[in-house]
Amino acid sequence: MEPAGSEVQAIWNGRRIRAFVPTRLADRDLTLDAATAARVAVAATEVAYAAEALDAEYEPLARLLLRSEGVASSYIEGVSAPVVDVVLAEEQLGRRASGAAAWVANNLAVVTEAVVGASGVTALSIETLCHWHRTLMTGSPTPERYIGVIRNEQGWIGGTSPFDAHLVTPPPNELSALLDDLIAYVNRDDVDPVAQAAVSHAQFEIIHPFGDGNGRVGRVLVAWVLTRRLALLVPPPVSVAIAADVAGYSSGLALFRLSDHRRWIAWFADAVASGGGAQRALISNVRQIKQQWQHQLATPERQLRSDAAVFSALDLLPRHLVLTSRVLADDLGISRKASLATLHRLVQLGILTEQGTIASATSGQPASLFVSRDLLGLAGSRPLRSQ
Repeated sequence: MEPAGSEVQAIWNGRRIRAFVPTRLADRDLTLDAATAARVAVAATEVAYAAEALDAEYEPLARLLLRSEGVASSYIEGVSAPVVDVVLAEEQLGRRASGAAAWVANNLAVVTEAVVGASGVTALSIETLCHWHRTLMTGSPTPERYIGVIRNEQGWIGGTSPFDAHLVTPPPNELSALLDDLIAYVNRDDVDPVAQAAVSHAQFEIIHPFGDGNGRVGRVLVAWVLTRRLALLVPPPVSVAIAADVAGYSSGLALFRLSDHRRWIAWFADAVASGGGAQRALISNVRQIKQQWQHQLATPERQLRSDAAVFSALDLLPRHLVLTSRVLADDLGISRKASLATLHRLVQLGILTEQGTIASATSGQPASLFVSRDLLGLAGSRPLRSQ
């Protein structure tokens, strides 16, 4: 099988190497056969079903879905943190977060930005990719000179140098033309949306335009394409499916590089369909959890007037996965004392669990954290890597 590209000579640390330059998408035959077209059609249908499952309370559900995407995308790259820490980093409760939790929270932030941007009329640009990269990588160990800019050094994937790498990516002087070609393809509206997301992601990964974080930015690109082309409020958590079959994902990308775009697109379509199924399952699970809570509060022995604030507090979940007395007091317009009593009441009912404390931003007293373990499980769940 012939590669969809060619090797060129480059210089790295004073030594000659061979780097791979992919064929531009405008020059590739990316037509689909009947079998592949059927797979992408099934994926689009599954995503449409999942979108219909969102109701008037779609915003907190969308937040959960985007969080599961961000957690899984980071996990694929070996970046993980307790979901409570990730949520704290997102909501900036207590001290400013750092480390793995902040990086995962950054992943959620950039996916959210991409989804919002995809619903507008602005086309994707290289500047947008660089903005995503800066949002994603700020606070990471990556040196500042590599953040938010297209690399000007030789890159590679796997190994410790270009000499033992899995793939030596295009030299810096090739990146401008390759990215222009990619951006032109991403902004097309005359190709199948699922196939477009697959091809865009694969080509982006081969180009590897940044010094680090390419896998996560490439999966944000998937979210952008699917949201824009399928008119979605929130994309399916495709990274959850990818994390379940990292070997299949890697093999698919290799097939794309070897001119077999159809098998890669078919694999990717199945991942999109799986993501749609995961989206519907998450929405269903949230509804079941909330119904269970309502049942717990509806028993005759719990029909107390003092539970009015408890019912109101439940409406804040899953919008806030971590509650403090300050958050609850601000949202419900009640005193901090009443807020804390309400949270302790929810602990007594078995709905919330007290989960340690954080430094208060407004006083010297630490603030207690209250969480729903059921919702946290949905927000941070990720499949194990396939063996």
